Amino acid sequence: MPPVSSAVPGVDRRLFLSSLLGVAAAAGLSGCAGAQAAGTVAKGAVSAPLSTTVPAGTRLKIASYQGVQQLQFRLAGLGDLPFTVSDWVNTGAGPDVINAFRANSLDVANNAGIPSIQAHFQGYDAKIVAIDITRKPSYVFATKPGSDIKDVQGFKGRKLAFSQGQAQGVVLLRALKQAGLTHDDVTLVPLTSNQFFTALQAGQVDIAPLANSQAPAYLKQYGPKGAHAISTDVVDLLNLLWAPTTVLADPAKAAAIAAYVPRWAKGQVWAYEHPDAWNEEFYVKTQNLTLAQARSITALANKPLFPPSWDEAIRWEQETADLLAEGGFVKKFRVDSLFDRRFEGLAAQAVAAEYQR
Repeated sequence: MPPVSSAVPGVDRRLFLSSLLGVAAAAGLSGCAGAQAAGTVAKGAVSAPLSTTVPAGTRLKIASYQGVQQLQFRLAGLGDLPFTVSDWVNTGAGPDVINAFRANSLDVANNAGIPSIQAHFQGYDAKIVAIDITRKPSYVFATKPGSDIKDVQGFKGRKLAFSQGQAQGVVLLRALKQAGLTHDDVTLVPLTSNQFFTALQAGQVDIAPLANSQAPAYLKQYGPKGAHAISTDVVDLLNLLWAPTTVLADPAKAAAIAAYVPRWAKGQVWAYEHPDAWNEEFYVKTQNLTLAQARSITALANKPLFPPSWDEAIRWEQETADLLAEGGFVKKFRVDSLFDRRFEGLAAQAVAAEYQR
């Protein structure tokens, strides 16, 4: 990977935004007018009631990063889908998902709350169809080797890896705000999360937010060289499913997604209730982690919570959009339009009461 370019405090907005529209988003935006047209439908086109029957021959392309979704479905016995999965797409990062949506190579994906805000900022129309609430932190801030930073207040004046279009970006902004800092107090280096490891290892950034599932491997390798983790109580509240509005305007595909949502929820509950099996089948067999490493990750796992009402999720998403707007990263807007409330409650109805929050 070529060296990561440095950034200056406050970040040049033109450089920042062009970098952060995704690894491949620049190519996507080069055809912006066509992509926007492809992602936009007439107002009210997605208001028709959802069908409880999926028409024969309906096909969906579903995101399954690192094969997680297929594996959950297989282990939990949820393979009785009333539609055909024409492709399980190995993509997970928000910018990559947005580009897959634009290319019509993906119909529904699992992300955090920020990619849908980023898509709206880019002029692409997509909507949230399922919500899982995350109550515990999913990320820690990892330091470069040899760092003396001990807390978030110590981020002042330092170089921080920042991905505007991914969950890691909003976690960082919220942590700064909680510590009384703004983006102007630090140097935000525009990267995507798959570049964080390299940037940390090379000392090109001082701090990068790493997922709980990623941090153990990094710290095992670089902890002896002085790298360490800084934990906070900042959460990324939303784990969600979303889909392009053009897909949701297709009654057959909308019905298929409505049938998929409950199974998605049940798959997450199964993995949470069977940590030993999930550790072995996913982390050990597919991610090449040791059983001890796998157990350290699942010990931090969030209990899946599918709220019957999306009101809290919408408030949190609005706070996130406002925080990005305050920094000049997106334009201020009302996030209500990002939620397709025809699907509200479908996930909650599919699980036991203890998972309905």
